[in-house]
Amino acid sequence: MAIELNTIEETLFIPLWCRAYVSKKYPSLLYDPKAVELVETVDYDFSSIDEKFDFLYKLTSAVRAKHFDDETRAYIAEHPGASVINLGAGFDTGFCRVDNGRLQWFDLDLPSVIALRQQQIPETGRTHYIAKSLFDMSWCNDIKHTSDGVFIVSGATLIYFKETKVRQFFSSLADVLPGAEMVFNTYTTREASRINEALRRIGAKGATITWASNDVNKIKAWGAQITIMDTFPYFKNIRRDPAWGEDIIKKINAIDEQKTMNIVHVRF
Repeated sequence: MAIELNTIEETLFIPLWCRAYVSKKYPSLLYDPKAVELVETVDYDFSSIDEKFDFLYKLTSAVRAKHFDDETRAYIAEHPGASVINLGAGFDTGFCRVDNGRLQWFDLDLPSVIALRQQQIPETGRTHYIAKSLFDMSWCNDIKHTSDGVFIVSGATLIYFKETKVRQFFSSLADVLPGAEMVFNTYTTREASRINEALRRIGAKGATITWASNDVNKIKAWGAQITIMDTFPYFKNIRRDPAWGEDIIKKINAIDEQKTMNIVHVRF
């Protein structure tokens, strides 16, 4: 698995490890057996990730996945034959966690990442890989099943691009996939700066957060077709486990009170 440690592609291993870690220690929060399986079988040294990223980072990564799963399940409960598109999929295993037996799932990422993914998680009859940049809007033509709705998941992807690029992307989605819904995560500028500094300290130079938002409601001004369905802080409705320790619980309570890390659900 020859990937440079200072590239964005390398970050695909980080959330995989976080989900596997939490699945083993706190399965009631998130249980992702496919992530556990991959960590145990992929020829990659995860020890550096375990050492560099603290428990809070692992926890927030797993909580983000849980919220995205919940939002996806809610959508496919009403649209069981929907197409779900996972932007910047990396080694995400969301399909395995939420599959209802009917949906069509599309994992989109750069060609180099999809090539790695193909080796470890082959496509099935209802999972499809798209080896393109998310800004190459031709990927929308690869989505052949749209009659029962389109739901887009974008976890820790949009934050790596400038706001002008994200805004243009939203506009394109509204034009090409009107009616589609998307869930994604955002940070405030202060939180993004804190995370970037922490990443620099551990040598993760390629994973710099570029887009941050202190008021996600401003997204509504990006286009008349954009509607914010919901927005909430990362740890909303997440049970505080005493085993996490008082310091961690204090930090996640502050994250929610100050709304520095948020989940956003929009419709185009």
